[in-house]
Amino acid sequence: MTLQIPFDNSYATLPERFYTRLDPTPVAEPALIRLNAPLARDLGLDPQALSAPEGVAILAGNRVPQGAAPLAQAYAGHQFGGWVPQLGDGRAILLGEIVAPDGRRVDLQLKGSGPTPYSRRGDGRAGLGPVLREYIVSEAMHALGVPTTRALAAVTTGEWVYREDKLPGAVLTRVASSHIRVGTFQFFAARQDIDALKTLADHAIARHYPDAAQADRPALALLEAVVARQAALIAQWMGLGFIHGVMNTDNCSVAGETIDYGPCAFMDAYHPETVFSSIDQFGRYAYGNQPQIAVWNLAQLATALLPLIDTAQDRAIELATAAVHRFADLYAERWVMIFRRKIGLAGEEPEDADLVQALLSLMAQNGADFTRTFRALSHLTDAPGRDEPARAEFTDPTAFDAWAADWRVRLAREARPEADRQADMRLANPAFIPRNHCVEEAIAAAHQGDYAPFERLVTVLARPYDDQPEATDLQAAPQPDQVVRQTFCGT
Repeated sequence: MTLQIPFDNSYATLPERFYTRLDPTPVAEPALIRLNAPLARDLGLDPQALSAPEGVAILAGNRVPQGAAPLAQAYAGHQFGGWVPQLGDGRAILLGEIVAPDGRRVDLQLKGSGPTPYSRRGDGRAGLGPVLREYIVSEAMHALGVPTTRALAAVTTGEWVYREDKLPGAVLTRVASSHIRVGTFQFFAARQDIDALKTLADHAIARHYPDAAQADRPALALLEAVVARQAALIAQWMGLGFIHGVMNTDNCSVAGETIDYGPCAFMDAYHPETVFSSIDQFGRYAYGNQPQIAVWNLAQLATALLPLIDTAQDRAIELATAAVHRFADLYAERWVMIFRRKIGLAGEEPEDADLVQALLSLMAQNGADFTRTFRALSHLTDAPGRDEPARAEFTDPTAFDAWAADWRVRLAREARPEADRQADMRLANPAFIPRNHCVEEAIAAAHQGDYAPFERLVTVLARPYDDQPEATDLQAAPQPDQVVRQTFCGT
C-alpha cells in the first residue's frame, strides 16, 4: 500500500535565511509504538498505510515522502530571561505542510530526528520518556479543549540516547498549526533584517490571522490578535492547573497553541508557587507567574514588530504598548469566566472573582488537590450536609465548610436547577488529568518494554470529563512515595 501525503508547503517558499534544508537522520531499527489513527483520518491520511513499514520509515525519518520539503527552522529567543541570538530546531525537522479535508493547514514535524545546524553540540535525538510524555500530555490537552500541538505518532529508533542515563531513543511526529514562534520574529529583529521581518509577518498573517491584512496597520493587528489568543490560552492553563515549565519566547507560538511539552506538569496539591521544571531554579515559570510571563513574552514580540507598526518609533512604541496592555483585561475576563463555570455560576456578579480567590487561598493553605477539589465540587448539592468528598481534600475541612456556605448563598441567587449546574460543572472540571506519577509510571514500564500503562493512560485521558469507574486509580492523588517533585526537559 502506497502512502500518499498531500503536501502543500508554504514555509519552504520563504527566503533561505528562514531555515536550513536537510533530511532527517535515519535510525537503526524503527518500530511503531502508537499511531493516532483518529488524528490521521482528520488530516486525510490513511492510518493503515502510516502503520505499514513504509509509513513507519517516514515517521522515523528513514524515508522522505514524496512532496515533503524537510527543513529546520531558524529562530532566537529569551531563555529564562536571558537573550540567545540563535536557537532554531536543534532536534526537529519540519517535513512539510498539509491541508486537511476541513481546510486547516498544519505542519508535520519530526521531533528527535537527528542533528541540525542549530543543535549546539547536541545529538538531535529524543529519549523515549520525553516522547511519551509529550504524546500523553499534548493529546490530553486536546481532549481538555486547550489549543495545542498534537501527537500523530511515536516510534522507537533501536538506538540509545545519552542524558543522565542511557535511554532508548524515540521520534515523535508532531502536528501544529505552525511552528512560528515569538522567537522567530526576534531572530530577524535582532539582525535588523526588516525585509525578512515583513515577510514573516505577512506569512503569519496569511496563515493565522487573515483579517489583519485588511487593517490600517497589519503588524499591529497581528500583535493584537496574538495577545488575545495568548490571554485565552493562559487562562485555560490556569483553569486546569497546568504548568508549562519553560515559557521561553522560543516556546511561545504566535498561533496561540501550547507548544513544546518539556518539563510540563499538572499540579496535584494547589499552590500558586508550584514549580516542577528541574531547570527553573528560581520559579520564574511557576504556576502563578504564567500570566505575567505571557505579558513579558508578548512585549518581546511587540518590540520585534516595532519597525512594521509605524515608521515613527515613538508612535510605534505607544501603539504596541497599548496592544500588550490589553492582555490584562482580556486574561482577567477569560479567567473569571472559566472559574465561574468551574464553581457552577451561570450569571455574573462583581464579587465572583473574590469567591473564587477565597477558595483557591483555602486550597493552598490546606493542601487541597486542584483537580479533585473542583471535580468533587461539581457533585455537591445545593443544600449543605453532604459535602464529602470535597471536604476530604482539605486538611481542615471546616475551612471548606465556611466557604461552601458563601458559595451556596451565591448559587441561590441564580435559582438554577441543581442537575443543570452539576452537569455544566462536570464539563468544566475534568475527572482525569495526566497526573505526574501516572505519566512516570507509564514511562518506566515502557522502558521495560511494557506499553500497556501508556496505552491505558492515553485511552482514559481521551475522555477526561467522563466518569470512568474502571479507571478510578488514575484519578487518585499520589501517595507520599509517588509524588513527582521535578520534571525534565529531555534535551
